[in-house]
Amino acid sequence: MASIRKRTKKDGSTSYRVDIRLKGHPAERATFKRLTDAKAWIQDTESAIRDGRYFKTRESQKHTLGELIDRYIRDVLPSKPKQSASQKQQLEWFKAEIGSHTLADVTPARIVECRDKLLTERTIKTGKTRAPATVVRYMAALSHAFTIAVNKMGWLDDSPMRKVKKPALPRGRIRFLSEDATCPNGKKIDGERPRLLKACEESSNPYLYPVVVLALSTGMRQGEIMGLTWEDLDLHQGRATLHETKNGERRVVPLTGKALDLLKAHAKVRRLDTNLLFPGKNPQKPIDLRAPWEAALKKAGIEDFRFHDLRHSAASYLAMNGASMAEIAEVLGHKTLQMVKRYSHLSEAHTAGVVARMNEQIFKGVE
Repeated sequence: MASIRKRTKKDGSTSYRVDIRLKGHPAERATFKRLTDAKAWIQDTESAIRDGRYFKTRESQKHTLGELIDRYIRDVLPSKPKQSASQKQQLEWFKAEIGSHTLADVTPARIVECRDKLLTERTIKTGKTRAPATVVRYMAALSHAFTIAVNKMGWLDDSPMRKVKKPALPRGRIRFLSEDATCPNGKKIDGERPRLLKACEESSNPYLYPVVVLALSTGMRQGEIMGLTWEDLDLHQGRATLHETKNGERRVVPLTGKALDLLKAHAKVRRLDTNLLFPGKNPQKPIDLRAPWEAALKKAGIEDFRFHDLRHSAASYLAMNGASMAEIAEVLGHKTLQMVKRYSHLSEAHTAGVVARMNEQIFKGVE
């Protein structure tokens, strides 16, 4: 059965949209400028479908996944400079695996096979299997390529990634430096934070201590700190402007207390051959602090602690000092509250205090 709908545009021109629906066959649709062409197409198409001679050539059957990936790398990745290198490598992995298949043949089941292989195969670089979070990033790169194929290229009607489940991710790591404590028997235990800061201050590397203090007091990522230039700082107002962040948005970070004092002292002895705060032997590149950092951890007797955990420590301290989840997200530069929910239990005491004060106020004098 076929139907024809006449459409008149604002400029007065007309067109005819044709829909053909025959039982047992997918619906077909086409648009024509002339009614006679529309009727002729109906007659030819219905006859071909009944005789088994009609084969609609879809764009997804014309193009391979390899073609899509090549075009994505050429046209889209240049607009994503921070992720371009990693996403190119991720997409080329899929190209090597199933790039020869047409887009119509890249089914959810085939993508699931790739997902499972990503999770189980050992990489040449590390000899270890990939973490679920890494596989999620691989899948995200492929998913965006399919989205472009659907929305901008017209090569697909829908993305097969919609029916593929991502690997389950472990709960977010919370590792923060402990404080000094006193046992019930009166014995005092030195906390990890003062031990680490002392070891960093005594390090032979003059940059390690201010970098660690900056990370602890602001929650900035290591890459954000090492990429800071003197132009990014306003030591009079006490703030740093981060132009390149993980989520792609500019962020202003407040500088105060010890961190601000250290930066003011550092400004007095800054190198004149570079604009970086913490340059290496090559003044145009940041210093590599891995060796002094590991040495400081060993000297302080701290295990299972990474530089990124300084950011977790800053967030944890904020939560324990009464900051709301929205305030922590603002400081850390997260777009949503999902990433900071891991710290919610640390602020339960503060939340209980807020509720207690509210109840005391509204029920004051009520028996």
